[in-house]
Amino acid sequence: MKNMLIAGMGNVLRRDDGFGVEIAKRLMAENHFPSNVKIIEVGIGGIHLVQELMHGYDALIVVDALERGSAPGTLHVLEANVPNLKEWDADTRGDFLADMHYTTPGKAMILSKALDVLPPCVYLVGVQPLDASELGIGLSEPVARAIPQTLRAVERIVQQIEWQEHVYEQ
Repeated sequence: MKNMLIAGMGNVLRRDDGFGVEIAKRLMAENHFPSNVKIIEVGIGGIHLVQELMHGYDALIVVDALERGSAPGTLHVLEANVPNLKEWDADTRGDFLADMHYTTPGKAMILSKALDVLPPCVYLVGVQPLDASELGIGLSEPVARAIPQTLRAVERIVQQIEWQEHVYEQ
């Protein structure tokens, strides 16, 4: 069985930016995934994601608010295309490495790739936020309505990864 990590990211003090954390909490409460699937809340601690990936995973699903220019609450499921830090020039690489916060999924994944701990299979799942910059607690109405659809999307990705493994083993 492939080891999978589902990581909910975001800042719960910035309204819709806390979407990934809310999804992670709900997935943990349901607790119906097989033992090869681990769910964590990363919040804004992207370095925690990097540290967790050092345990070795075959697939990563990051859930977060995703700014894509669509209508608020629109679900997006993307296969991540993570840049290779080793291919950047020295100045760009130095500027990137000087920031040790890694609060965004993109930065955490770039660092994970540079450390050779990023799984080969990486998905981003999230919704377009309505309000992810203002201080406040609680999701906006259109983002909250997207929760059930997002939960199903994460479940489908897990099933797809398991199915692909099953097909290739035969």
